[in-house]
Amino acid sequence: MVDSDTITVAITGASGAQYGLRLVEQLVQADRRIYVLISKAAQMVMALEMDLSMPSNAVKAEELLMQMTGATKNQINVFGREDWTSPVASGSGAPRQMVVCPCSTGTLSAVAAGACNNLIERAADVVLKERGQLIMVPRETPLSTIHLQNMLTLSQMGVVILPAMPGFYQRPESVDDMVDFIVARILNQLGIKQQLLKPWGDSTPQSPIADT
Repeated sequence: MVDSDTITVAITGASGAQYGLRLVEQLVQADRRIYVLISKAAQMVMALEMDLSMPSNAVKAEELLMQMTGATKNQINVFGREDWTSPVASGSGAPRQMVVCPCSTGTLSAVAAGACNNLIERAADVVLKERGQLIMVPRETPLSTIHLQNMLTLSQMGVVILPAMPGFYQRPESVDDMVDFIVARILNQLGIKQQLLKPWGDSTPQSPIADT
């Protein structure tokens, strides 16, 4: 079985690839090993939203992510979409924790239905069957009844549904601050210490009403 410090991060084609990449960066800084899965649609989103050309070749994508995050050798492993011999495809090798960030509604639907048409879906299915921790970060609006039903189905299985809904009580000054809000909440769920967002109360502005 893979060591407990390894986490799978899947980046799918929903808007907000920044969330997934920032999460990978933070996990690197937390000295975790990361298995990364990137869908074809996610590559398109990265190009559209970030002008980032993510290689389709897993080895080249791995090299780029290591360069972007400052990861050490073997700290990041990228697997192809149909690499069925990768550790994440089997309960005997898959990490106990997985985050789909961002999570498209298509991936949400497939995982809720138990489909395993690609490695991302299979990896999520493995985490579910092994009773691990699966966190899904959907980014869609508005939500249809189908989307909500799929979220309910997964939540009833123990999946953490963590929508990409940034808060504003930390008074964000940039898009990066809003991205960090969501990434901080993911890290909290994973049990990883983070410096991106102070706990509620530590950063709450004082009431303007003076004591009398």
